[in-house]
Amino acid sequence: MARIPAAERRAELVAAAVRMIAAHGVDGATTRRIAQDANAPLATLHYCFATKEVLFAAVFEHVTAQYREVLARNDVQGDIETTARALLRGVMEWYLANPDFGAAIVELISWAQRQEGKQAEMVYDEAFATMRPILEAAATDAGQSVDPKTIAELAYIVSTLSDGFALNWLVFTDRTAAELQIELVLGVLDAWMAANVGDVPRPAAPAAKASPEDALRSLVSWVSVE
Repeated sequence: MARIPAAERRAELVAAAVRMIAAHGVDGATTRRIAQDANAPLATLHYCFATKEVLFAAVFEHVTAQYREVLARNDVQGDIETTARALLRGVMEWYLANPDFGAAIVELISWAQRQEGKQAEMVYDEAFATMRPILEAAATDAGQSVDPKTIAELAYIVSTLSDGFALNWLVFTDRTAAELQIELVLGVLDAWMAANVGDVPRPAAPAAKASPEDALRSLVSWVSVE
């Protein structure tokens, strides 16, 4: 049998870990199950990843990279409203087509909230760091004057709406309903943008107690289980 390159084997094990975490949760995704799903010897898994925690760190990096690629792929380079809609639609359609990823993300965030590291924050930090420049460039190229605060809020709205859609899809698994709900969620985004995005100066709002990023981090903390 041909020898599989280490990088390819690592990628296979990470993909298998995503599937096993989605199916059995973090605790149930044993190294034996992951190795079996990847059709790899258990010794190979331990050679590629010294510990289960190292493997899960690689899974977080993989999920983050996938999310970043989805955003980049759905950058239609239109005005800010068109671009934001495309980003939100792209992420929701990705969740719809890849339920294992959505389930694994929920499990991993719950697990990470109980650990000392900041892997869960990394996923959202990367999402915001990717989304904001896309939205800023869309506004600039379209000649729209949109302040940085509104850009940050719009990135937060897109992320929060897509997360809510993903959870609903995982719970009900009704594809026909989910496809209709994509349009419903896009309508919510449209309503927010109609009220908040544009060249007309906005009334001064009370100082926010937390940044959109901090608000989102506390939003996801409910999944943490003692």
